Amino acid sequence: MQNNTLPHGDAKSRGSFFLRALVSPWFSRLSLWLAPILFLLIFFFQPLARIMVLAFNSSAFTQKNFEVILSVTGFTFYQAILSTILTFVLGLPSAVLFSRFNFHGKSLLRALTAVPFMLPTVVVASSFNALVGNHGLFSFFTQSVHPSSFILILSAHVFYNTTIVIRIVGNALSRLDPKLEAAARSLGADSFHVWKNITFPLLRPSLLAAALLVFMFDFTSFGVILLLGGSNLATLEVEIYLRVLKLPNLPLAALLSVIQLIFTLIFSVLYTRTISQVTTQTAPRFSLANKPKTIRERAFVITNYLLLITFFLLPLISLPIRSLTRLEADRGQRGEVQYGFTTDYYKELFINRRGSLFYVPPIQAAANSLGYASVTVFLSLALGYPAAYALAKPTRLEKFLDPLIMLPLGSSAVMLGLGFIISFGRSLASPWFVPIAHTLVALPFVIRTLQPALASIPERLRQAASTLGASPFRVWQTVDLPILSRATLSAATFAFTVSLGEFGATLLLTRPEYPTIPIAIQRFLSQPGGLNFGQAMAMATLLMLLTTLAILVIEKLRLSDTI
Repeated sequence: MQNNTLPHGDAKSRGSFFLRALVSPWFSRLSLWLAPILFLLIFFFQPLARIMVLAFNSSAFTQKNFEVILSVTGFTFYQAILSTILTFVLGLPSAVLFSRFNFHGKSLLRALTAVPFMLPTVVVASSFNALVGNHGLFSFFTQSVHPSSFILILSAHVFYNTTIVIRIVGNALSRLDPKLEAAARSLGADSFHVWKNITFPLLRPSLLAAALLVFMFDFTSFGVILLLGGSNLATLEVEIYLRVLKLPNLPLAALLSVIQLIFTLIFSVLYTRTISQVTTQTAPRFSLANKPKTIRERAFVITNYLLLITFFLLPLISLPIRSLTRLEADRGQRGEVQYGFTTDYYKELFINRRGSLFYVPPIQAAANSLGYASVTVFLSLALGYPAAYALAKPTRLEKFLDPLIMLPLGSSAVMLGLGFIISFGRSLASPWFVPIAHTLVALPFVIRTLQPALASIPERLRQAASTLGASPFRVWQTVDLPILSRATLSAATFAFTVSLGEFGATLLLTRPEYPTIPIAIQRFLSQPGGLNFGQAMAMATLLMLLTTLAILVIEKLRLSDTI
């Protein structure tokens, strides 16, 4: 009987058959990776290589440059360490509050602490300016206190990152077995020894993971420091920006970028190893949260509740209030300050009083932002889906490529902008480079959002549909699409939000006639006068509303997936 599965020709034909059988799976895998890898090669690895070449140019290694590097690197570490410590001062009691106690408004307060983490940096900086800046709501008080820009930067970092400590450490606390503590106390251990010998060793990986992640965000902070501190408080990120646009020295900017990238990758590797220890130690969640009973517990809950409400709510509500409040004299007049409700700041957004050739109405800036965000969503999904499909069932190839496609997370947006300037030069006149840079930032988030949904699709459902006569498109339509629709919308919203608030790369790449909303806010804040400040607050309020709407969509999709 003739075997129809194997060719019975000569050895050459049989070898060709087996070669096709081996090559076809690899070919299909490579075809999935072709577009994402080409995109990264052209728009990430090529600019990164150009930065490396320029950084190790002999003109970068001068005594003056080394002095700048030491000063800027030292301040970057100093502010990041201090910001991390202050974040833990607020975050640790908050983690205990949410993991050990039940109280009215707990879910709402938890959501409130998470909102700043997803807000654009320009919105956070504008919020603190609206609260205690020179033209802020409490400027009458701060004029006597004189809070420094450095204090505002530290406060904004704590405002941003406290939710990280609450989530990571709080989740670890909720997974501690209460029987361990009870056993220690039955043997005569007091609260200090219980913490030292039981609680702290079990929490150590979570504490270290939270500290590393908070430190990384503070170390790479750009928008908050630039908008609240200016060039006087320059970190590595801010100095790169200054050496590209304000005090041109591209070799120094490239060298600073390499230093920043090396440190960020080191911290990322340490965080990955630490968080893996946290996930391997994951235990079932225990029901430790109870209503406060003793006077001490009630005082702890009330104090921390009021502190969190005040610290997180005041900056958020100050922004829209300040955008509708007059705290300066009328235009062209000197004398007494005119207080009261006004919509002038929103109206002035549509008036080009200086007759600037580069004036762009806020509607146009919003249209630019929405246009860039739409292109970013399209590119991120088009590139992210093939990679996510491949990563859903990883082979050796995926284990090698997965870290490479996540590398943009370890590089700053300012460094991406510098790489584009060095690599593409005059071609940057095209506005398309802005959404391309946004896509580099958003792509890892999109892939990580789509990958679990794709991995969760049972293969037997696809096979059952195929055996019933469904075409490949029909299988995708009836099996894959219903499962992937929510994940796709969530990934698209992530990409949209990232693009909407992206500031670092946009500041270096955007053309004057095509500003985004964050760039328009930065322009207003960089100009003196109460009117410019009020217009910045109005634009920041609009951006906050758009971002908040996107956050609500993401949270609704997440809640729907868990039901």
